[in-house]
Amino acid sequence: MGSVRAQTTRTFRTKVLLPGGLLAVAAMASLAMLIPGAAAAGHSDSSSVDISPDQVTTKACGTVSVKGVTGSTPNAGNPFLSSSKTCLNGSLISYGNHYITYANPPKAFVDAGRLLFAQACSSCHGSTANGVSPDGTATIGPNLQGVGAATVDFWVSTETRLTAVQALELAAWVNSLVPSVPAVPFPHLQGADQSAGQDLFSLNCAACHTIEGSGDALAFGTNAPSIVNKSVTAQQVVEAIRTGPANMPRFSGNLTDKQVADITSYVTGRLQHPVNPGGFSLGGVGPVAEGFVALLIGVGGLALICFWIGERS
Repeated sequence: MGSVRAQTTRTFRTKVLLPGGLLAVAAMASLAMLIPGAAAAGHSDSSSVDISPDQVTTKACGTVSVKGVTGSTPNAGNPFLSSSKTCLNGSLISYGNHYITYANPPKAFVDAGRLLFAQACSSCHGSTANGVSPDGTATIGPNLQGVGAATVDFWVSTETRLTAVQALELAAWVNSLVPSVPAVPFPHLQGADQSAGQDLFSLNCAACHTIEGSGDALAFGTNAPSIVNKSVTAQQVVEAIRTGPANMPRFSGNLTDKQVADITSYVTGRLQHPVNPGGFSLGGVGPVAEGFVALLIGVGGLALICFWIGERS
């Protein structure tokens, strides 16, 4: 009797309790996916009250315009898809990962940035950086609201004589009007892979900047600038990739922070500090220059030797 009862108990557990438990777990998981916010319960950002293609609003971070970042790839420039994010009193402070940290300028810079903008920028961009003059007509400069602190910092640091601190002050004030991303990047290149960066550069950048990064003319009177100048910093390379200045496309969402760090390491490493174990670099333009030198020296030298032999004979 005891063995029969034990066998019945094992059969009940195997054929009833175990399948029932599995079905219950599957049902709960399905319910969590179907109910909005159920899967994010307990997360520090579960307080989201509005999510749209253009902006995200949370209690911790406030309203942040995300028009400057696209795609749903994690760690590709979107603060709400990054490994870490810091918000305080309704403001986005920083975000990113161990490849790139993005940080907005401190609020203490806003007042100085407002005064500096009124003196140096408002005549072209309008008094509120919206590209509209007081009489309602369009200004020379474009609307800067919603472009993100990185965009302002890049243009000011590369196109004006203002200092790095003044660039951040301007970025702080413009970004205070419409809090946006991308924020100012700070790349960490210690673990970057320059070989992977070379492949990514060849695929995404060389078509305009050339394989050696020396820049080239493009259509309609535009040009891709040289990036082999040692004054081009790692921060500016990341800002250009993430913001897409002028006619350059914006690589936000399609390149991860690791890939951007790899490209930046390659540009500021091998391109700006080339090593030529074979001797003269010959401009680094490849077999054309090398073939020309071979013809000029090799064939020319052989011709001179033949003339010399002919003269002796």
